Amino acid sequence: MGQPALLDSARSALRPRLKAEREALIDAFHRDGKPEKLLRGLRTCVDGVLTDAWNAAGLPPNTALVGVGGYGRGELFPYSDVDLLVLLGQPADALTQARLEALVQLFWDLGLEIGHSIRTVDECLVESRADITVQTSLLEARLVAGDAGLFEQLRRRHRDALDPQAFFQAKTAEMRLRHAKYEYTAFALEPNVKESPGALRDLQVIMWVAKAAGLAESWSQMARAKLITRAEARQLMEKEYAFKDIRVRLHLQTRRREDRLVFDVQTPIAKTFGLENVKGRRASELLMQRYYWAAKTVTQLNTIMLQNIEAQLFPHPAAPVPVNAHFNEVNGFIDIAQPDTFERHPQAVLGVFVAMTERPDLKGMTARTMRALWHARNCIDDAFRADPHNKAQFLRVLQAPSGLVHALRRMNDMGVLGRYLPAFRSIIGQMQHDLFHVYTVDQHIMMVVRNLRRFTMPEHAHEYPFCSQLIANFRDRWLLYVAALFHDIAKGRGGDHSELGKHDAADFCRNHGLSAEDTELVVFLVQQHLSMSTVAQKQDLSDPDVIQAFATLVKDERHLSALYLLTVADIRGTSPKVWNAWKAKLLEDLYRITLRVLGGEPHSADRELRARQREALATLRLYGLAADAHEALWQQLDVAYFLRHDASDIAWQTRALHDKADSPRPVVKARLAPIGEGLQVAVYVRDQPDLFARICSYFERKNFSILDAKIHTTRHGYALDSFLVTEASFAGSYRDIISLIEHELCALLESSEPLAPPTRARLSRLSRTFPVTPTVDLRPDERGQFHVLSVAANDRPGLLYAIASVLARYRVNVHTAKIMTLGERVEDVFLVDGAALNNPRTQVQLETELLDALKISPTF
Repeated sequence: MGQPALLDSARSALRPRLKAEREALIDAFHRDGKPEKLLRGLRTCVDGVLTDAWNAAGLPPNTALVGVGGYGRGELFPYSDVDLLVLLGQPADALTQARLEALVQLFWDLGLEIGHSIRTVDECLVESRADITVQTSLLEARLVAGDAGLFEQLRRRHRDALDPQAFFQAKTAEMRLRHAKYEYTAFALEPNVKESPGALRDLQVIMWVAKAAGLAESWSQMARAKLITRAEARQLMEKEYAFKDIRVRLHLQTRRREDRLVFDVQTPIAKTFGLENVKGRRASELLMQRYYWAAKTVTQLNTIMLQNIEAQLFPHPAAPVPVNAHFNEVNGFIDIAQPDTFERHPQAVLGVFVAMTERPDLKGMTARTMRALWHARNCIDDAFRADPHNKAQFLRVLQAPSGLVHALRRMNDMGVLGRYLPAFRSIIGQMQHDLFHVYTVDQHIMMVVRNLRRFTMPEHAHEYPFCSQLIANFRDRWLLYVAALFHDIAKGRGGDHSELGKHDAADFCRNHGLSAEDTELVVFLVQQHLSMSTVAQKQDLSDPDVIQAFATLVKDERHLSALYLLTVADIRGTSPKVWNAWKAKLLEDLYRITLRVLGGEPHSADRELRARQREALATLRLYGLAADAHEALWQQLDVAYFLRHDASDIAWQTRALHDKADSPRPVVKARLAPIGEGLQVAVYVRDQPDLFARICSYFERKNFSILDAKIHTTRHGYALDSFLVTEASFAGSYRDIISLIEHELCALLESSEPLAPPTRARLSRLSRTFPVTPTVDLRPDERGQFHVLSVAANDRPGLLYAIASVLARYRVNVHTAKIMTLGERVEDVFLVDGAALNNPRTQVQLETELLDALKISPTF
């Protein structure tokens, strides 16, 4: 039989065989749930198919088929690539090259997702020296078929060429870069079970460096080599088994190579483990909390083992240098003075963290110190917490001039923080299904403390200069860190976590001897930590009553500054995507206005109006406008316009419109927003009932996000509306986009074409998994002049246009729109009026239609 016929025969026989064996193995896993058995079975199955295909290819005798990567390691996940090396004894001639191409094609025809390379031994060694990834894959190489002698030559020469020290440094540097990519946390809400810190890749790194150093090739060998204890080896085997089990189920659930535990698969995977919703907690939360505890253990043992391996590879014997009675410094690390230091002196459990904050030059703890501390954490009980010395030590950590964040993170990682603060332990690894937090509750708290600390550091002053300025003059800033620790500590208990948390904060302050004044500040911050954000983003800051009520709440400048700092740190700690320049401006505006009121200056509308007009006129003079150029426009504007716009906005709009007050054509002007993010768009046109909806329809078509809208009608019947919009491409081509907006939006406003129906755009994966129940609240404002419309729903493209279309049908006028986007959730507030709102039946119909517009279609 000729070579092509042999390959065709192999193709016909092997493809159905591979499919049948694979399905049988997966069915067996669904019955017995044994991941290791499945991984070995899939590898054996593929080994057999590849060997038969190799034998049919007719390759020269001095060639070999080698498995590398995970497949070389001897495990194959259901949808993972099969990484192969075709090893040649000599460069391929034309015939061999043709047969290799036919073989690779056969592999693909069999339905295998392969990654392959074709190299001689010399080429492998050259690539290995140049690429640490190739060097690592060859470390796990395994002969599948072909010339065993050639394969042994590769293994021997690769081992001889391997520099264990350089390999260790390269792999640990690679690991640090990977950890940085995942924000140095294993506690992201959608972790990658292969790549995230504390996951499978961290375990593989340990095994690789140990194997390269010739120290061990399994966890049990590591225990025999005294790199870890037998108990730790058992833990690692258990965690590795658990991660593999989850990864197998991920592949089977998604039917692809998917290693991210994304929200929409967490619940189905939890159910495959037999987990169910209990006591108000989702099955997915139970699964993820198990995952986080496992990742936390791996993170700790990873540090211990890498230190021990490093000590073997880079021996640096050094005499211990005393730090205090309980600890020494050894090679830049803090080390317990005696093996039983923590047993004999339980106070040293907190003392080690105090010592590290006082010695910022220390790089960390030695492996034996971490191990001893991990086991000693159980000594923290009620008597330990009641000990005045331990209380004083914990406060010393919070008050330390440096090293606080590292200390708290280490305390959390080692299980010390949760035992010292029992309320904190209940939130470790707790999920937050609110569509904008991307960390578990405990990790979010760590991020908030970190953000507060960054405000104090000169090297980060450029990030938030106003925050840096405020905190530099804030007395006892450590009180802010106490408030940060407790602001979300009551999450997951049911009820208002701000109210529940304030009691925990008060107990802590009382137990740790804080003064009544300091206790009051901490409790205030925990109870009100959401208030400033709510006022800034949902209420009208031009309303003197709003400002006066907020000033009454905060009482004085110290409380105002503390709340502002905590609010900024909190929002920044939820997700990198939630914070933006517009929110920064709203919060800073609220701070400055409130500070003036607290200083005795009444928030008078007349005073504010005159101040803004003076500042706007001063700006206009810089542009060379005549002294009376503004009058034609300004005499058509009422007080509300001047109170709702900054002086810079008033000057910009006046400069554009001073000679167009009675323009027969629409005027559209756009510019880069002064806040440094997004574009400001001003529209001036004769008013029309559906104008707001028409403008929103344009922004929807362009996929622009509206961050803010101010709607104003002049005394002579013109609309002067301004919008703050953003979109990812603005930064690179804003000049072209400005010209496009000014031309296209003007053309749309001149046309009389009917409004297109709003589209039901596809929801994001996150919103489909955690739908928000839409809410609509419509009620008169306190003066009875307008109605306040509040809506909440999942965010989606075109949502604002859908709301505007309903309002247009009912002839409801929009005066202001406060757009608040929290990740995938929107909470918008509109100030509206219209005859329809005075009829109770019509108002109910309006609310019903708004709810329908906000609902998620089942098909999306």
